[in-house]
Amino acid sequence: MSLPIPPRILDRLVPEKFFGELNIASKLVFGYMTLVALTIIVVGYALIGLLWLNSLNKSIVTVDIPTQEASGRMLDALDAQDRYEKKYLILRSKAMRLLFAKRNEEFRTWLTQLKNLRADESVPIATIEALHNQYNDLFLKEIGLVRKGRSARARRISRGELRAIMDELIETLNAVSAAAKTAQEKKMKRIRGIGGTTFMGTTVLWLVTIVIGALAGLIVTHHIVSSIHKLKVATEHIADGNFDYDPKIKTEDEIGTLSESFLAMGRRLKKLEEMYLDASPLTRLPGGIAIENVLKKRIDSDQPIAFCVLDLDNFKAFNDQYGYAHGSEVIKETGRIIESVVKTTGQPEDFIGHVGGDDFVVITTPAFMAPVCSEIITQFDKSIPRFYAEKDRKNGYIHGKTRQGVEIQFPIMTISIAIVTNERRELSDPLEASEVAAELKDYAKTVPKSIYVVDKRRRA
Repeated sequence: MSLPIPPRILDRLVPEKFFGELNIASKLVFGYMTLVALTIIVVGYALIGLLWLNSLNKSIVTVDIPTQEASGRMLDALDAQDRYEKKYLILRSKAMRLLFAKRNEEFRTWLTQLKNLRADESVPIATIEALHNQYNDLFLKEIGLVRKGRSARARRISRGELRAIMDELIETLNAVSAAAKTAQEKKMKRIRGIGGTTFMGTTVLWLVTIVIGALAGLIVTHHIVSSIHKLKVATEHIADGNFDYDPKIKTEDEIGTLSESFLAMGRRLKKLEEMYLDASPLTRLPGGIAIENVLKKRIDSDQPIAFCVLDLDNFKAFNDQYGYAHGSEVIKETGRIIESVVKTTGQPEDFIGHVGGDDFVVITTPAFMAPVCSEIITQFDKSIPRFYAEKDRKNGYIHGKTRQGVEIQFPIMTISIAIVTNERRELSDPLEASEVAAELKDYAKTVPKSIYVVDKRRRA
């Protein structure tokens, strides 16, 4: 499946340094948390808008509408008081006074509610209250005048001072109601504006969240997938024999660790291939290059070393007498004996090599060299005679010619083992060990039997 964004663009967007220090789980959490953070921003923005809308709606429901209602009810009560005041001047009845007083209580009740609705000074509560007190006082004055028979004076107060206060109260209450209605209309307009802005803003942020969230997911996925692809390419190169190929994955996550393992595996496979190509086709044992590498590694590590060089005595004469095929069988049998003895008598770390022809190498430690070499000699001397014809076995020799063409008797094959250790001398490199072993082997071959000799000389 192809990515909606070209990989080269994603490569530029990937924060290599930051991602390089994260494991896969942390990268996935990073992508997830990016989406969570963006979602929180969108939800937070929407909630702020809703809280603002709720605050305005609450102000309308709890302040503006109740203010208009209280103003209207107070106007109704005031209008009723005015009617009862006029009727009292005509009828002069106690019932009118009581009804006036009842409407006064209603006015006071709604005035108290208006006080509770407005904590600020936008509504002239004190003015309304003072005017209404004056209105009531004038009515009481009218009552006193009527009782004294001064009705004409009472009517003048009703048409003059009382009417003026009444008009001012009505004007003030109408202004309070109109201001509340205006405030309500402004808030409704703001609600419509905030609602539209919040909707558009939330929509835009939602789209941005989708884009950025998808991009973050693509970046994280691409970073992981590209590393896996590099490992796939590295696998193909290794399969083709390019063991030095480096996928160049520098991250510290699981894939980076796997990449390091791939590099180590490539180096190991390269060595194994070198050993395989260098191995003897007859015994399948590692050849000269592998022997030199192992010997050098152990010399450099200052480990106790016993470098054993094994050579068959009188093998050329046997090969000339019985032929190449029989000679090859002897070589294979010798390799089998050495492998079997090292496996049962030596250590797991011991190394066996086949230089070529009838020359073998065993790299062990001084503690195991004697039992290993003794057992090799025992099994070799026991097994090799069966490769000779019965007559030659009984004679204990075969006839053959030297390199100079002189015919002589060659005894049954034996094995000579030269052992060089670093117990008494410090070995500097494989070449020095080989040279010392060659000298010892020449001496060992002068002894007419299977033998191992150990170099006990100290370095001059």
